Amino acid sequence: MPDRILVVDDEEAIREIVCAILNAAGYVCRQACSGIEALALLNSGEVFELMLSDLMMAELDGIGLLERTKEKFPDMPVVMVTAVHDISVALAAIRNGAYDYLLKPFEREQLLNAVGRSLENRRLKVENRTYQTELESLVRARTKELQAAVGELKRSYDITLEALGDALDLKDAETEGHSRRVTAFTILIARAMGLPGEQIDVIARGAFLHDIGKMAIPDNILLKPGKLNDDERAIMREHCYRGYQMLKKIPFLTEACEIVYSHQEHFDGTGYPRGLRGNEIPIGARIFSVADTLDAIISDRPYRPARSLSEARVEIQAWVGRQFDPEVVKVFMKIPNDIFEDLRRQINSQNYPSFTSAATAKTAS
Repeated sequence: MPDRILVVDDEEAIREIVCAILNAAGYVCRQACSGIEALALLNSGEVFELMLSDLMMAELDGIGLLERTKEKFPDMPVVMVTAVHDISVALAAIRNGAYDYLLKPFEREQLLNAVGRSLENRRLKVENRTYQTELESLVRARTKELQAAVGELKRSYDITLEALGDALDLKDAETEGHSRRVTAFTILIARAMGLPGEQIDVIARGAFLHDIGKMAIPDNILLKPGKLNDDERAIMREHCYRGYQMLKKIPFLTEACEIVYSHQEHFDGTGYPRGLRGNEIPIGARIFSVADTLDAIISDRPYRPARSLSEARVEIQAWVGRQFDPEVVKVFMKIPNDIFEDLRRQINSQNYPSFTSAATAKTAS
C-alpha cells in the first residue's frame, strides 16, 4: 500500500506542484489549504504517514499545526516548508518536533529525498516500537516461565527439607512435631516484626532444620533417658556446628545454615557454640530462640506435663535481655494466644501440608 502524505499550504499552485511530483513517485496525497483544514483531516480518522506543511499560514501557522499534531500523532513525521532563508526559523521548527525542513524554491530531487528520509525514519521507529513490544512480551513470558520453574524447584527443596526434619522427629520421638511447630511459631513472629517474605523463607528453613545436626549425634547420647554427663553434654552441643557443616555446602541453604549454627546463642553472650551476643546473632536465630522456648514450655515431656501459653509468656519475659532479644519478645507478647493455639492444633492434627506455605498463609490472616 502506498504511503499517504498530507500536503498543507495556503497557495494552491504550490500544493498542486508538490502533489504532482509525489503522485508521480507513487505516493498518495491529500491537500489542505490551511492549518485548520489539516487538523480537521487528521482528526477525521484518515491516516497519513507524513505531513508536508508550509510555515507561514494565516489562522494557524506551521509551528502551531506542528505542536498540535505531534501531541496526537507522534509517529507521523512532519517536514516544514518555508521561504524564509533564516537558519533560526528552521531550528525552531526542529525544536518543536519537525523531522526536516525544505527551503522554497526546492528541486524535485530535494523534495523526494526529504520525503524518503522522513518515511524511512517513521518506518524504523514503528518497527522498533513493534520489536520492543514483542520483546517485552517475550521477556514477560520467559520471566513467568522462569518464576514457575524456580517456584517448582523451591517446592521440591522444601519437600526434601521436610523429609529431613520429619526423619529427625521420628528418631527423637520425644520431640515429634517440634520442627513444624517451632517453624510455624518462628514465621508468625517474623511476619509480626514486618520482615520481608524472602527473608522469612530463609528463616523458616533455618528454623525447620535447626536440629539437623543431631543426626550426627550417637543414639546413646541423643536418646538417653536420664541427664547427660559433662562429656555427653559437650558432644550434644556439637549439633549446632554439625548441622552447619552439613548444610553450608548447599547453595540453597547458605543463609539458612547460619540460623542452624546460631540457634543456641543467647542475647547476653552466654549461649553456644560461639558465644555471640546481641545483633551478632542472626535475626532469624533470635526469633527462633523465643519460638523454640515457647514450644518447649507448652509441649508435654516425659519429665513434666505441658504448661499454658500464659505461663510460657511469663517465663520468656523473665529472660528478656539475657536469653532473648527484647525487641523480639516485645513483638511476641503482642500476638494473641489463640493464633499460637490454632497453629499448634493444625500441626498436631497433621493437617499442615507445607511448613512454609501453610504457616505463611496462616500468619498472613
